[in-house]
Amino acid sequence: MSNIKIAIADDHSLMREGLSRILEFEDDITVVGTAKDGLEALELYKKMDIDVVLLDINMPNMNGIETLRKIRDMDSSAKVIILTVHDGREYLVESLNLGANGYMLKDSDSSSLVEAIKAVNQGGSYVHPNLAGELVREISKTGNGEKAKKGLESLTKREYEVLSLIADGLSNKEISQKLIISEKTVKNHVSSILRKLEISDRTQAAIYAYKHNVKKI
Repeated sequence: MSNIKIAIADDHSLMREGLSRILEFEDDITVVGTAKDGLEALELYKKMDIDVVLLDINMPNMNGIETLRKIRDMDSSAKVIILTVHDGREYLVESLNLGANGYMLKDSDSSSLVEAIKAVNQGGSYVHPNLAGELVREISKTGNGEKAKKGLESLTKREYEVLSLIADGLSNKEISQKLIISEKTVKNHVSSILRKLEISDRTQAAIYAYKHNVKKI
């Protein structure tokens, strides 16, 4: 399996260095470049072969929202994850509307970030489950509800527990530790949940859980 090539754009050097060191521990992820502002991020994207961009919102010279817009203009297939401190609806919805593939909070754990990178690289999307409620409110406001209306009854007790923990923001590794099962078993449960609920990724699973009042375990 080829390495996922990552670019990191953040105006804080400690954040760039910290993220780089975290991702260095992953055998299938390589940080190929970093940028301290939006202009550098654009130049980096033009010059390097990049699979996924981790993009901060608050940067000098050109902020992350404008950088995202320009990257998408250059390459409509670009894969971008917004990594930010902003947990409000405005930035979340604007980023997704502009084509961001993921939206992560900077206080997320490293396993969630790795999960997000791998999901986005494979063509999926990832929004931190703690923000799923904001997406549900936006969906309700615009009238674009989830298509899946049935399925909870088809879940096993264990699958229901896993769905609840996905909605609570836990990664596969954290779910495996909480339920005392292997991470591979968790992945199998997640795949089964997605199939039964007729949804495509964890973000949609979290939204489904919020909309259908899945109770926390």
